[in-house]
Amino acid sequence: MSFANPSVGSLSWFARHEFNLSWRDFVRMMSAGKPGREKGVIAFISIAVLIIHAIAYAIIVPKIQSGLVIDKSFMAIISGSIILTLSLMMSQALELVTRVFYSRSDLDLILSSPTSAKKVFTIRIGAIATSTAMLSLLLFGAAINVLAIFDSALWLCAYLVVIACGAISTAASLSITILMFKTLGAKRTRLISQIIAAIVGAGFIIGIQLAAISSLGNLSSIEFLSSQSVAEAVPNLDSMLWIPARAVMGETNPLLITMVLSLGLLLVKILAFAGRFGEYVIKAAGVSQAAQVSKPKEINFKMRNISSTLRHKEWRLLLRDHWLLSQTLMQVLYLIPPAFMLWQNFGQSSSIGVVVIPVLVMATGQLSGGLAWLAISGEDAPQLVQTAPVAKGAVIRAKTEAVLGAIAIIAAPIILLMAFIEIEMALIAAVGITCATISATMIQLWFRSQAKRSNFRRRQTSSKVATLSEAFSSIMWAGSAALVAGGLWYFAAATVVLALGVLWIARSFRPIQEI
Repeated sequence: MSFANPSVGSLSWFARHEFNLSWRDFVRMMSAGKPGREKGVIAFISIAVLIIHAIAYAIIVPKIQSGLVIDKSFMAIISGSIILTLSLMMSQALELVTRVFYSRSDLDLILSSPTSAKKVFTIRIGAIATSTAMLSLLLFGAAINVLAIFDSALWLCAYLVVIACGAISTAASLSITILMFKTLGAKRTRLISQIIAAIVGAGFIIGIQLAAISSLGNLSSIEFLSSQSVAEAVPNLDSMLWIPARAVMGETNPLLITMVLSLGLLLVKILAFAGRFGEYVIKAAGVSQAAQVSKPKEINFKMRNISSTLRHKEWRLLLRDHWLLSQTLMQVLYLIPPAFMLWQNFGQSSSIGVVVIPVLVMATGQLSGGLAWLAISGEDAPQLVQTAPVAKGAVIRAKTEAVLGAIAIIAAPIILLMAFIEIEMALIAAVGITCATISATMIQLWFRSQAKRSNFRRRQTSSKVATLSEAFSSIMWAGSAALVAGGLWYFAAATVVLALGVLWIARSFRPIQEI
């Protein structure tokens, strides 16, 4: 039996069906659902791959030419990269596994069909492992290729290690999610799994940055991993701790051990859980149904003016969003290192704001873009809002104020801490955050298109111009704030002009129907 023409109901038949669905979903995501853009998508991906390889070449080749020394510092950097990859994969796999339970899609059809649900869920688990590994392959593939071309072909074994990390992260995510189902119940699992996913995804890199701040006074993870203190703390090169790192470098026995253990673990979890997926899906569906038929609570309406009522409505929608936590919490967690850096240097140096301010402005700018998309394009009842006796400008102003208020709540603790060090730095940060937030909201207004809130993860594919404009706008405002903090007013004025230029270009390319 060939994979090209598998028998109906076999594992290979389901695998081909799942691949077709994934490919169709990927093309739709990259082309924003518009036909005839396949060639453009391929061209865009090709250009992005070339750029990533050029960056990897510029960073790695000089180090290869100076000679790679396989010492404890080098092994620490490789191992740190593996742990970072594994943490990102764990975060993604946790969210994917949770979405399989709570996103109904075709699960009703699967559970009522005469085919084996165990086979379907076996393929679904394998698809989660594959998609999880694919993201890291895209991120680190360029570095692997450059090392393989300019140093040794054995570095290509790193691809197998990435696949092994995908298997481990999927197996661990299955165990964690099902354990939460058994101990916490289906109702709490969705929320807590999102929190765990965000903490796992950001935890390692944040931990490394906090350690770097404590020992070196900066945010450089690579510099910390290659430092003398880390080299003295880690075991000798003959330790079993370095097996994954040696597998990356192509050593046969470590590679075999890594692959057998990882794939074996995934197989054990598939055999243990695939047959019970339907049970957990039904429990998760019961939670959603119970939420729909639950007895309404008594609501005490308060008299508010129009602006206050609209802001309150936007905040309630943001707080009610089931998936917002996993989509934004990781961005919030990345604000911990700059806050810790301020705390470490409290009362010692005001120049630390030059490092912290751009990080703060960049992070809040990106976060505000996501919140603005939810408030504008992810509106739950657009027809109701349009027919309400409220001016369109008041609605837009309320959405902008709601986003600004949410960002203010998140950034206020860090700005207050900065104010105790130097009030001027706090004002610069506040102005930079405000400009970045307003710019991201304006871009979302210009390129708004009605969509479901569940499409939040794919919002950046609706318009490449909007995506690039939002990114460059945040970068320009972050750079402007850093230059002002450093006293370089002339250069800051130039970057402000560039930031305004990005907005002008974005406004020029906005869809005609949105004018």
